[in-house]
Amino acid sequence: MFMNIMIAGGGTGGHLFPGVAIAEEFLRRDSRHQILFVGTDRGLEKRILGGLGFSLRTIDVEGVKGKGLTKMLKALLKIPGSLMQAATIISDFKPAIVIGVGGYASGPAVLAAFLRGIKTAIAEQNAIPGLTNRILGRFAARIFVSFAETGKWFAKRKTIVTGNPIRTTFVASGQEVEKRDEFFRILVFGGSQGAHAVNEAVIESLEYLQHLKDKIRFTHQTGMDDKDNVARRYKDRGMDAVVEPFIMDMAAAYRSADLLICRAGATSIAEITAMGKASILIPFPYAINDHQTKNAQVLVRGGAAKMIPQQELSGRRLAEVIENMYSHPEVLRDMKRASGQLGNARAAADVVDACMALVH
Repeated sequence: MFMNIMIAGGGTGGHLFPGVAIAEEFLRRDSRHQILFVGTDRGLEKRILGGLGFSLRTIDVEGVKGKGLTKMLKALLKIPGSLMQAATIISDFKPAIVIGVGGYASGPAVLAAFLRGIKTAIAEQNAIPGLTNRILGRFAARIFVSFAETGKWFAKRKTIVTGNPIRTTFVASGQEVEKRDEFFRILVFGGSQGAHAVNEAVIESLEYLQHLKDKIRFTHQTGMDDKDNVARRYKDRGMDAVVEPFIMDMAAAYRSADLLICRAGATSIAEITAMGKASILIPFPYAINDHQTKNAQVLVRGGAAKMIPQQELSGRRLAEVIENMYSHPEVLRDMKRASGQLGNARAAADVVDACMALVH
């Protein structure tokens, strides 16, 4: 039976792409399903969803936590209006279920659906849930979490450990490996917007990796602001690198890499483990509740990753870890195996199974 499904949230890729993965799984099962995303004008969803073939409606809402008093009051004053906007969208679209995937828009949409008696669910990507999901957990009929330890924040009877949904392109890739060459290939990225501190550390590490410059190849997603500077500095060091502000086919970039250097956002963690990749994780230190560090620690404890806190990050330190992993292929192999064991490529399917059971 086909139905209307509303997916609310976004802002960053970490919230948006799990929602896209869930949407893709619904459509894989029945192309007659109608999917509508609800987000904001300022989020990544405004730029990305149209190109993926999904419809978006926006509401005017902002985050409350981590702001000064004036901005916090302004955000609070927007809540009643955003609830009314969400209620109007729900009246127009008539969803059978509303799924909140995190981000500012998920709160009003899920709450408005609950008040209308519509089935609701939320997905929490991080090891420590954000404020919005902690509140919504009281109302949602199902709560999907990426890590078992996250379950302690929610009612046990409603919570399902699914892992973090990832897009079809990553699931289809599985842990297959593209045809290899003799080079040690490193993929660097800092999330959809790039990460200046990560970019700088990688470039500084090149000074200490000169003796390996004929053996290492970099692919580096920089974000828009750093692209030209990073490309020039690779060239100055005589290092072979593909430098892009944004990599559209990230699954292919993952497949060809021996080692990843990246932040520890929940979506990156899910993609890394689904594809069984070894990684050096540099958590963003200013994430709310320091959730990226908690995400990274899950992989470190599982033997799947190395972590360098940003306050300890330097070109020399990063180069030491890179060289150690290059020089010990058996360590890299064990990390890849551990990474693959932590992943759940069926996460989106498990979420959709539970949502279908909830509606029917």
